[in-house]
Amino acid sequence: MKQLTQQQKRFVSEYIRTLNGETAAEKSGYKCKDLKSFSSELLKKDYIIHEIKTQLKLQIESLNVQKGYVIQKLLQIAEFSLEEEDIVDKDGTPTGKKKLRDSSAGLKALEGLCKYLGFSQNKGEDDQREAKIITIENLDDEKI
Repeated sequence: MKQLTQQQKRFVSEYIRTLNGETAAEKSGYKCKDLKSFSSELLKKDYIIHEIKTQLKLQIESLNVQKGYVIQKLLQIAEFSLEEEDIVDKDGTPTGKKKLRDSSAGLKALEGLCKYLGFSQNKGEDDQREAKIITIENLDDEKI
């Protein structure tokens, strides 16, 4: 793997901090007219991507967060957000209709949970997994 220059290392650090290539390029001292396209080119290089992944992995490991905790929180967010609540009129009287609390947050949490658990998102894939009901009570750390 190619050795990174000091400037490239600063770029990687800034990119991880801001998730903005243009800002990372500017703050790491690159001087060019189009920092946006320059940073795009940097982010296409395998050795830059490898370093970003390595640094992110080190940061995540240093947090020492258990997988079960993350899954538990995602489940709580999904369950809370996807619960139905009454729709009320302007006077606060229930209309008899219901709505989900926050469907976008619930779906986002479910998406994160699926990614975390390794459910495939490839279309046309023959390997279809049976959906299993996961609750906080039936989580097993060895299966996570």
